[in-house]
Amino acid sequence: MEFDESRPYQPGDEVRNLDWRIMARSGKAHTKLFREERERPVLICMDDRIAMNFGTQGMFKRVMAARAASLLAWSAAAHGDRLGGVIFSEQAHQEQRPGRGKKAVLQWIQRMVRHHQSATADKMDAAAAFRDALARIRRVAKPGSLIFLISDFRHMDEQAQRHLQQLSRHHDLVALYIYDAFEKTLPAAGIYPVCPTDQQQSRWQLDTRDRKRRAEYATRFEQRMADVKLLCRRSHIHFIDCATDDDLLTQLQIGLGLKKGVGAA
Repeated sequence: MEFDESRPYQPGDEVRNLDWRIMARSGKAHTKLFREERERPVLICMDDRIAMNFGTQGMFKRVMAARAASLLAWSAAAHGDRLGGVIFSEQAHQEQRPGRGKKAVLQWIQRMVRHHQSATADKMDAAAAFRDALARIRRVAKPGSLIFLISDFRHMDEQAQRHLQQLSRHHDLVALYIYDAFEKTLPAAGIYPVCPTDQQQSRWQLDTRDRKRRAEYATRFEQRMADVKLLCRRSHIHFIDCATDDDLLTQLQIGLGLKKGVGAA
C-alpha cells in the first residue's frame, strides 16, 4: 500500500491513519488514504563499459544494448509499470529511481545519452564496475521487481555472480547477453587490417591463418556463454542471447515467449 491523499476525518475511520501533521496545521482531524500499489517496478541494468564499444556486424554492442533498454522501457510504460535502473561503466554510473509513464522513459533515454557522451577511454577495473552496479540494483530494487540485465557478461567475477544469485531469490531476473559475431567466430583464414576507434592507437593486423588458433578462439567464446547459461539455469534467471546483427525486437519476443521461434511447434 502507498499513500494517496488526506481528507477530513469521517466517523468509522481508523484512528491509526490520522494525519497528525495536517491536524497540527489546520486544527481539524484528517485521515490518510492509501491505495494498493499495482504497478510493478521494472529495473534495467545496462552495461556501458569499454568492451561494449565494439562491433563488426550490424552495430556496436553498446548501441544494441541501448536499443534493447529503450524497447523494454517503453514496454514497461505501456503496461503501466514503474521504470528505473542503472547504467554503468568503468568510470561512473547513472541511477534512476522507478517512475511512471512517458516521463520516466524519456528521463531514462536522456541518462543513456548523457552517460555515453561522458564516457572516456580510461581503462579501469571492469569487474569492479560490474559488481558495483549489481550491488546498487540490490539496494534499490523492491521485492518482486522485474530486472533486465543487458551486458556482454565479460569480467563477471565470483562476487558479481553472488549478487546475481541474491537478486534472483527476490526478483524476476532476465539476462540479455549481447555479443558480436566476430567474438563468436574469427573470420576465414587471412590477414585483416584493424583500425582502432581511438585515433591515438596505430593500425594493426589480425592474422587468422592458424586453424588451431581459430578453433581455440571459438571454444573460449562457447565456454564463456555456457558458463553464463549455467549460472542462469541454476539461479532461475531467464537467459536471452542476441547478436549485434540480429533483429532485436524478434529476439526479445522469442526470448520472452511472446513469439515462436523458427521451427517451433
